[in-house]
Amino acid sequence: MCETARGGQRFNDRRGFIGAGNRSRSRAGDLPPLRRFAAVVGRPDVDPDDLVQEAFLRTLQVRPLAELVAPAAYLRRAILSAANTQRRRFGRTRTALQKLRGSAPCAADAEYPSDVAELFRLSATERAVLFLHDVEGYSFEEVGGMLEMSNGAVRMAASRGRRRLRSLLEEAES
Repeated sequence: MCETARGGQRFNDRRGFIGAGNRSRSRAGDLPPLRRFAAVVGRPDVDPDDLVQEAFLRTLQVRPLAELVAPAAYLRRAILSAANTQRRRFGRTRTALQKLRGSAPCAADAEYPSDVAELFRLSATERAVLFLHDVEGYSFEEVGGMLEMSNGAVRMAASRGRRRLRSLLEEAES
């Protein structure tokens, strides 16, 4: 499946960019870390590859990857933005369905217990910051650069995320 982006570049799921030159094809090494990042910040029912592809398409509509100073950081920010958009869209859909049902939750909406279910109750930004800092080992300054956030905002998101995760885990134990 190919889709055309601005500038005549076409994105192909399996082979990368067609007609974009060798510089864009070298970005294929960035895909596994981007997929992991998308899996962390995205909803559990959304394929991480869909978020990565959406980020590539959004980015290529603005400018070619070769013009970006830090393409991986720019793509992480685009993935986070796409994940937030999908979360909002899902929330609006869920609210509309509950209104149609008369506010009675359906048995199909019941969540199955999971070891990571509490992580998905954090915002996508909090998950992104915690993943990049605690799992990938980036400094707060590097995370701020990747997500276009100030150092203080990154530290606050990490603090809120940890505090919220701690209270969710304590609540689940009791």
